[in-house]
Amino acid sequence: MKTRAITAFFFTIVMLASLLNGYAFTGFYLVLSIVALLEFYKMVKIGGIRPHRNIGVFAAAVIFLLTASYHFFQFGLKYLLLIVPLVFSVFILELYKKEKIPFANISYTFVGFIYVTVPFCFFYSLGFLADFNNYNFHLPLAFLLMLWASDTGAYLFGVKFGKTRLFERHSPKKSWEGFLGGMFTSVVVSYLISQWFTEMNPFIWAGMAVLIVCFGTLGDLVESMLKRSLDTKDSGS
Repeated sequence: MKTRAITAFFFTIVMLASLLNGYAFTGFYLVLSIVALLEFYKMVKIGGIRPHRNIGVFAAAVIFLLTASYHFFQFGLKYLLLIVPLVFSVFILELYKKEKIPFANISYTFVGFIYVTVPFCFFYSLGFLADFNNYNFHLPLAFLLMLWASDTGAYLFGVKFGKTRLFERHSPKKSWEGFLGGMFTSVVVSYLISQWFTEMNPFIWAGMAVLIVCFGTLGDLVESMLKRSLDTKDSGS
């Protein structure tokens, strides 16, 4: 437990430091997105699926780097066509594998892009929302702070007051009290953020906090549904 806490502390420091520079931000989240995708493929493999990991990771790296190049160097989206041969190669390679569920392997290879890589690309693009070609750390940092506030508030309020189950079929421990507590703490943090980052008014920041809490909770439920469908318990992604 102590080792995990120390690792998490230093990881958080590195993650926050990476926000201060556009290229460091790119490199860190490229690596993090690949690690998360590898964790996803590892998880589905435990469930009996055999995704094409190497092709999936390579294609995911191409997608992320093209997203970065779109902002830094104004590369056209036409370069996304580079992944088309990789997509077809998954089908062709599956022909030569003796698998009982070939299309499950193919499907989970592509689901990895949608479930892991695309959200990372959207988060990455937050750094360029204010100025499309110039990186600004305000939105990525604010997003992380509001998300952490949501998770912390949901845990504390859930432990203290949680009685009404939110979605027991997929996540027995989540409660409405925890959900509302997470929203409260996230909105409070959004107000504090609005005092430092004044490019948007407090109501817009609060609206972002509400969206982060809602979609973050839905994301947790989807992950729980995925793990239950694969009969796996642990996921770091």
